[in-house]
Parts: sequence; C-alpha cells; structure tokens
Amino acid sequence: MRKNYNYKRRKLFLPEYGRHIQEMVDSLLEIEDRQERTRQAKAVIAVMGNLNPLLRDTNGFKHKLWDHLFIMSDFQLDVDSPYPQPSRQDLMVVPQKLRYPQSNIAFKHYGKYTQQLVRAVAAAQGDNNASDELINIARYMRVKSYEFNNDHPNNEVIIRDIRAMAGNDMQIDMSAISALRCDYRHGTQQRNNIKNRKQNKPQQRSNNANNARRTQKSGSKGAQHHSVHK
Repeated sequence: MRKNYNYKRRKLFLPEYGRHIQEMVDSLLEIEDRQERTRQAKAVIAVMGNLNPLLRDTNGFKHKLWDHLFIMSDFQLDVDSPYPQPSRQDLMVVPQKLRYPQSNIAFKHYGKYTQQLVRAVAAAQGDNNASDELINIARYMRVKSYEFNNDHPNNEVIIRDIRAMAGNDMQIDMSAISALRCDYRHGTQQRNNIKNRKQNKPQQRSNNANNARRTQKSGSKGAQHHSVHK
C-alpha cells in the first residue's frame, strides 16, 4: 500500500483551513458553468464560516472569507463575488522601511531628553530669567548624574553643561543654582545609615547578652566567695 504523507503533498495557501477546504476550492475550478460555480463557491464560504462560528457576526467577516477563497484558488477563480476580487499585487505590497531615530546625545549621563528640555526652556525664555525651570533641571541633572556615576557634580559643572546644551545663549541665575542643595545624596546616606543600624542591631544584642552573662557569673562568684569567708 502506497502511503500519502502531508509533506509529500503540495503546499497549502492557507493551512489554517485545512486540506479538505483546499480540495473543495480546487474542485470549484473544474466547474465550467459560471452560475453553478458561483453557487458552489457560496457553499464553500458557508463551510469556511462554520470553522469559526464565533467570528461569523463580526464586521467584515464575509469579506475576509471571500478574499481567502480567492487566495486559495491562486486568484484563478472566476465567480460573482459580492466584494471586489483582490489581486496578487495587493498582497505583495512591501511596507516602507521605518527610519530608526539617530540622535547623538552629548551628555549621556543626563539622559536623552535633558538636552531637549534645556533647549525648550531656552527657546521659551526670551529676556526673562527662568530660574525656577533651571533649578528643577539642575536638580534633575544632579540626580541622573548620581545614578550614572555614583557621584554628584558641583554647581559649576552643572551650569557649564546647561550652557553647552542650550548653545551658550541662555541667561542663568548663578546665585539660584549655586545655592541649590541636593537632597538625593542625603536621602541615600540616610537610607544607608538606617541599613547599617539594622545590620548592627543583632551584633549589639549579642554583645549585651554576653555582657549580662558575664555580670551574672561574676556576681555568683562574689556571693560564693563571701559565703566561704563567713
């Protein structure tokens, strides 16, 4: 007996419908009468719809089934379709290649959007001195620099970098940024101190317990010595 394996058969256009539906579509191409061919094509569409009953009432479901029917016939089926017949060129349209954003980051340790934020503030500044915005930007730059380098830059470095990112045409209130204090490092040190205290608590408890046992032992020895002398 000669066995017929699927890998020896021809490749299916839409494998999700199975080989039986493909054979039904192939049989439509052998029907010579156009009206009979159209009637049989509608029957095949009904069978294809029964394979996905939950999607039968959705919008455009019938249109999709007819498109799949033409695809499985290799665009050779000639029937009266209620929808325009698709062409092979419509399915072979190559999408346009997306441009990958290429932008050079001058100060990577401050992040990508810090320079855009500085330039936006410089453009909207005019003749006014945007001290509040610059203070917030300087604080943010200090935080990001600490996350990247684990070190805080001084105020002169921050002012120099702000001017470089803004194109050296921004009016900067030196006194406002020079008086800026960063609470980020203080918070980090405070968390580290709390962590160290928690780690030292078990050691302190063990030391206190050892001292209490030594005191108890010395007290018992003193009481025994006093009783012997009596």
